[in-house]
Amino acid sequence: MVNFSIDQIRVLMDKVTNVRNMSVIAHVDHGKSTLTDSLVSKAGIISAARAGDARFMDTRPDEQERGITIKSTAISMYFEMPEEDAKEIKQKTEGNAFLINLIDSPGHVDFSSEVTAALRVTDGALVVVDCVDGVCVQTETVLRQALGERIKPVVVINKVDRALLELQVSKEDLYQSFLRTVESVNVIIATYHDEALGDVQVYPEKGTVAFASGLHGWAFTIAQFARMYAKRFGVDKAKMMERLWGENYFNPATRKWTTKGTSAEGKPLERAFSMFVLDPIFKLFDSTMNFKKEQTTTMLEKLNIVLKNDEKELEGKALLKTVMKKFLPAGDSLLEMIVVNLPSPVTAQKYRTALLYEGPLDDECATSIESCNPNGPLMLYVSKMVPTSDKGRFYAFGRVFSGTVRAGLKVRIQGPNYVPGSKNDLFVKSIQRIVLMMGRYVEPIEDCPAGNIVGLVGVDQFLLKSGTITTSETAHNLKVMKFSVSPVVQVAVECKSPNDLPKLVEGLKRLAKSDPCVLCFTSDSGEHIVAGSGELHLEICLKDLEEDHAQVPIRKSDPVVQYKETVQAESSIVALAKSPNKHNRIFMKAMPLGEELSRAIEDGKINARDEFKARARILSDEFEWDNQEARKIWAFGPDATGPNVMVDLTKGVAYLNEVKDSCVSAFQWATREGCFTDENMRGCRFNIMDVVLHADAIHRGGGQIIPACRSAIYAAAYVAQPGMMEPVYLVEITCPENAMGGIYGVLTRRRGHVFAEEQRPGTPMYIIKAYLPIAESFGFTGDLRAATGGQAFPQSVFDHWEMLPGNIAEDLKLQELVKNIRKRKGLNVEIPPLDRFLDRL
Repeated sequence: MVNFSIDQIRVLMDKVTNVRNMSVIAHVDHGKSTLTDSLVSKAGIISAARAGDARFMDTRPDEQERGITIKSTAISMYFEMPEEDAKEIKQKTEGNAFLINLIDSPGHVDFSSEVTAALRVTDGALVVVDCVDGVCVQTETVLRQALGERIKPVVVINKVDRALLELQVSKEDLYQSFLRTVESVNVIIATYHDEALGDVQVYPEKGTVAFASGLHGWAFTIAQFARMYAKRFGVDKAKMMERLWGENYFNPATRKWTTKGTSAEGKPLERAFSMFVLDPIFKLFDSTMNFKKEQTTTMLEKLNIVLKNDEKELEGKALLKTVMKKFLPAGDSLLEMIVVNLPSPVTAQKYRTALLYEGPLDDECATSIESCNPNGPLMLYVSKMVPTSDKGRFYAFGRVFSGTVRAGLKVRIQGPNYVPGSKNDLFVKSIQRIVLMMGRYVEPIEDCPAGNIVGLVGVDQFLLKSGTITTSETAHNLKVMKFSVSPVVQVAVECKSPNDLPKLVEGLKRLAKSDPCVLCFTSDSGEHIVAGSGELHLEICLKDLEEDHAQVPIRKSDPVVQYKETVQAESSIVALAKSPNKHNRIFMKAMPLGEELSRAIEDGKINARDEFKARARILSDEFEWDNQEARKIWAFGPDATGPNVMVDLTKGVAYLNEVKDSCVSAFQWATREGCFTDENMRGCRFNIMDVVLHADAIHRGGGQIIPACRSAIYAAAYVAQPGMMEPVYLVEITCPENAMGGIYGVLTRRRGHVFAEEQRPGTPMYIIKAYLPIAESFGFTGDLRAATGGQAFPQSVFDHWEMLPGNIAEDLKLQELVKNIRKRKGLNVEIPPLDRFLDRL
């Protein structure tokens, strides 16, 4: 029975200090959805018996079938805490009723973009780590994203039942394993730490780490045990918490605490954590699993656990589950940890505003966001679109950062390309209705104040994936989200019957809306391309396209990978290009930028928006550029942010500033479509050595300069040992020792190479890390499972771009690759000759 009404939630929305917006993040299969069930059942939305098996937040049939989360799902829940627990909260609160807006996100690396969209609208994160597997590659990725968005983490070490039942570890080993996991998490937090957040490392003795079994529905924090023992020992709870973790031992003979592991007589003492926290749990497990009836009954009486008549019949695992759920209910301890340790919107928006808002931090919108003011101008960020039961329509899912949104309100809908003062990417419309997201269902509400998460109806026609909704005419946008994955794998789709083409085009538009990271576009050769971040991501997108969005049978090509064009040396000659009317000449040289600088530009450490003095200082200090040259960077490209630069090295050229814009647009065009395969360029620096211009302005317009400059760029790249770069995955494979031989075989056949292997302490599993070219990765998972009898489990994430050996002008193997790409794109198969771009004096 649901133990709250929508009206209660609506009342709490106004008490923003009692709201917690949080997302659940983790590596795939570490138990996020299963753990979330405990909270959902505590709110009374599902029955306690189904918690752990229902996976209530997996709303799609294919999520239930595959057992993985694919889309992030939000739910709002109302809880009342015991008053004494509510006193421990350090931030301002009113009363003891709390509203938790929880988003359950996917853990598979292909769906990282869903995690980014979830993190943007929340302030706290529950990081779930499997106690047997420890911190994995995706745990690090999602934690890094959370800290990048200034989100405070708390940790749950999940699947403790596995350590006790499968691995049968001792108490000391279990403690050491917990300690290692907490340390690994803290290392990641320290690495990507943001000063504005303060200390966000997690400490079991401060109650920011919980230990749980999501499947069995139980969990505990040290705070819970400290509360029990503090009464018995008659000491302060905070003091007790510190004693229950780390190097603290209790000597039962002398009844004294010590920090040494041995007593005065030299006898080994048991660690306080093992003695007071793990001991009762171990004893319960032992007596129920080994059918020691009398011992179990005595323990249940001691712990005040009352079984109902039908529960008394149970034995073994079923009894264990029931008993543990009553002894340490997961809902209670998770709820307490979330409410006490995670920030409310009022607290969080103070330090998140600088990161969220693009405009000046002293205008009315920024100050209103900072104070989370429900009466200020409306500022709402839409982070993703959620498909509705009505085909082809979407709820815009987002968070109100300031002001109050209500049905019928006239708002400005600003897309990601909106620039204040201009009219493009801007719509002024009324909001039709607003809804509250409740997992599989939605509930209509009248209005929603700042600090809450909400779904809007009727905005989906004007926004593609994300955007800012505001009532202020001077408002700047809220920053666009940065995804940790990029769409590198593409397939071409077509419909089986030509009559269905309009449906397919409409379906592709809907698909582009429904996923934060999918790209749908039409290539020059007229194919409809869908690009995703990996094989699984594409598979899910195409299934959605066929079954939901287009509803027509489609054919798909084999997956293709994007390459990048680059240069490997300085141009052997100065390339010259003349304008079509032969009155203007441009002299150009190309040279490689270097991998470090290319990465710095891609990560946004150096960007076009920086003030050029600051940028020049970084370039001269860190990358050994000449300061004068660093100040003369004209542009980054493609799209004004890419890892290619154009530098003006000319001396005393007349009318140069008049043609600068034409040169920059030629540079953007050339770096977006390289001269060999029409792919983006990467890591190239183009120096303009000299320009000779006609004295009459009419003879040096854009129509003359743009083609000349583009030809000069192509010619300079052509004589600078042009090469190709391919994208490479970092693959992390978890497997037992006897399966390792098969893995090496599969990787070698696919041009992959292993660079690290290590055994995970305390388990028989090994972790192998390898680099694998994405072009060779299709069908890799299937191959690997076949070679290892299904024992190896790979996780691949895009890692870097790698140079293919050889020079396009000479290497036959590279020329073959280039010809294949040209053929696929419908270009003339022969590689264009140098004479087409280079002019003679």
